[in-house]
Amino acid sequence: MTKLIIQIPCLNEAEDLPNTLAALPRRIEGIDTIEILVIDDGSTDNTAQVARMWGVHHVVRHRTNRGLAAAFQSGVDAALRAGADIIVNTDADGQYAGEDIETIVRPVLEGRADIVIGDRGVGDNAHFGPVKRLLQRLGSAIVQRLANVHVSDAVSGFRAISREAAQRLNITTEFSYTTDMLIQAGRKRFAILSVPIRTNATLRPSRLFKSIPRFIVNTGITMARAYTTYNPLRAFVGFGLVIAFFGVVPVLRFLWFWVNGGGDGHIQSLVIGGVLLMLGALVAVFGVLADLMATNRKLIESSLTRLRHIEARLPQTAEPEEPVIANQRKGAA
Repeated sequence: MTKLIIQIPCLNEAEDLPNTLAALPRRIEGIDTIEILVIDDGSTDNTAQVARMWGVHHVVRHRTNRGLAAAFQSGVDAALRAGADIIVNTDADGQYAGEDIETIVRPVLEGRADIVIGDRGVGDNAHFGPVKRLLQRLGSAIVQRLANVHVSDAVSGFRAISREAAQRLNITTEFSYTTDMLIQAGRKRFAILSVPIRTNATLRPSRLFKSIPRFIVNTGITMARAYTTYNPLRAFVGFGLVIAFFGVVPVLRFLWFWVNGGGDGHIQSLVIGGVLLMLGALVAVFGVLADLMATNRKLIESSLTRLRHIEARLPQTAEPEEPVIANQRKGAA
């Protein structure tokens, strides 16, 4: 029996949610059960009530708004507890075509991928403006480099995840899960595929960010943090070598003047160079320590994965406590 759970993070989506739910598939070849999970991330409207009225199987509620990344992780955790073999994440605003869920699920179902990203064709998507196209392409190129994966639309939220991959992913960012997830998945050597999908025009602005500059800054911080977390030795040692290189230059300058009998007037070059060399070495040592901590984190993540396996075998006897409240409805379409 293969169960697919489609999760939809929501923030004040009572108006758009019914159309999104109506477009979701109820049958997919190779899938025995399809269930829908809505994550209400502290909405001030009646998003949760609308979800229940439309027969959603699972509703997860945050009492306060905790952000898209937290909503995504809460949804994944709830889907795993509900026995999902494949998890699909989609948006509540109807940007993604519900018919394409079968397209992104198929590679996971056939065992060809652990994670499938829906590619919106950012280079020529008619629903994107020129600035957004440029930023999407640039961001995807950077993520591909950092994660060492080939994904042409790195920030697409339309993605399918196998149960095994979901159990091993741990989103830690507070802004957006998309880039963090890909860098993490690349580091853990998951099989990742991109498949072309269709998009619909959205009339309202994004609720994830208030301006493009803010989005760029937050995404950049997320990528740098994720890369440093999963590649600490390379990040810190590389940065330390750059600092040390700038320290070598004034030291060589001092030596040049010293050899030619004029070193007394250029002591400041020796001091500056020595400080930079020591700083570079110190940063490199931090890299070694961070790499040892990363090894410890891998052991913790391995224990967490095993714990999730154990939880999946236990009967669901109680609802999760705050900050997540889950309400399950059976027998819904």
